[in-house]
Amino acid sequence: MRRTSARYKLAGAATAAVAAVALTGTTAANSGAAEPAAVAAAGPIGFGAGTTGGAGGATVTVSSASAFIAAVQRTDPVTVRVNGTISLSSMTKVAANKTVVGVGTAGRITGSGLNVSGVSNVIIQNLTFTGSNDDAINVQESTRVWIDHNDISGAYDGAVDIKRASDNITVSWNRTHDQNKNMLLGHSDSNGGQDTGKLRVTYVNNWFDGTTQRNPRVRFGNPVHVLNNYFSDIGDYGVASTENAGVLVEGNYFENTDDPFHVGEGDSDPGSLVARNNHFVNSGAGQTSGTVKAVPYSYTVATPSSVKSLVTAGAGVGRI
Repeated sequence: MRRTSARYKLAGAATAAVAAVALTGTTAANSGAAEPAAVAAAGPIGFGAGTTGGAGGATVTVSSASAFIAAVQRTDPVTVRVNGTISLSSMTKVAANKTVVGVGTAGRITGSGLNVSGVSNVIIQNLTFTGSNDDAINVQESTRVWIDHNDISGAYDGAVDIKRASDNITVSWNRTHDQNKNMLLGHSDSNGGQDTGKLRVTYVNNWFDGTTQRNPRVRFGNPVHVLNNYFSDIGDYGVASTENAGVLVEGNYFENTDDPFHVGEGDSDPGSLVARNNHFVNSGAGQTSGTVKAVPYSYTVATPSSVKSLVTAGAGVGRI
């Protein structure tokens, strides 16, 4: 079955040794959600576990675009603290072994976005992204990336796009809003030769707040884990699994979302999607199909009915 959007026709695994953080709820055999304060302390759960960014290197604080670009492109491990608004004119490359983190609620990126390309071990955290002329965050041909506790809106293209054989990534505790194309995983139906066996991503504790589509839209990645996210007022659809992808949609809270998840999208052939223990308020039932590979790490599933309050209290900037 091929599906066309009703409203818009625009066109290494994480180690199981990472400790699961217990929450009130159901513990899965392969189970890890965390309370907001615990996320920053424990690091990412899921496929991005083990990402350390600039840990062990220098720490610099920047407040201008020139200083920011110089810092994120250094060759050594660096923690780059953003204090103020950084106005970028084009997508800016972030080098390997970097933590890019906002100071309090002051760190802002506007005008364009960050490009994590051909590198490993990058953390992007606690930043407000607005009005990018491209993506807010683009990840390609990169591994061990953690995108956490950001507020993202108004990007011309995607909020967080992950593609071209990127792997071992966690996207957690972000709030995305005022965004049409939200999170793409796998950029092309014809890129299976590069993407098959890669594109393994954990999306956990994010707030998809009125985002229209691609929450996420997945090609080839298997398994992809969509865990304990809050979907509110989704305009077109929530999750789509296409092109041999395998997506586990688990323990999420869907509110005012007519189409929470389905297989196939546009001209893309259907993938597999398994849904379990989700909570629905004024929402459709969703579409499932096929089987998904086992999630290879331990995690804990929050009680689905509690996910709205959990996520709205913890997602976004200034909450770590």
